[in-house]
Amino acid sequence: MTLSVDVFVRGPDGRMRVLDVAEGCSDSAGPESWRTTVWGSDAVRSLGARHLPRVREEWLVVETEELPEFLGEIGLVRAGLGSIAAVLRGPFTEEECRQGLAGRLDNIEAAALRARRIGGGVLIW
Repeated sequence: MTLSVDVFVRGPDGRMRVLDVAEGCSDSAGPESWRTTVWGSDAVRSLGARHLPRVREEWLVVETEELPEFLGEIGLVRAGLGSIAAVLRGPFTEEECRQGLAGRLDNIEAAALRARRIGGGVLIW
């Protein structure tokens, strides 16, 4: 299984409607194991991340009004990719790990920017 990042909108009844992935975009937020080994890791938490670590325990739902803070958090994590990769690299080189993390973070950021444009939210599940 893999983690997906999607954009959603709320209907008039408050129900979440997940949108199709935009053409040319990826919904990959990493393998399922990244719930705990990356996004919910101590390395990510130590950067001050508050949203991404929640995916360790549950689906991460970022509502429209939380997007500015979430985008700021993505910036924090991006700035700390080197230190995260150094801790989490496993069988990969530090650079391979950093590039893999950066690619998935790009997908998450792109979804957050699309959500902000349409007044939606982000779901990582």
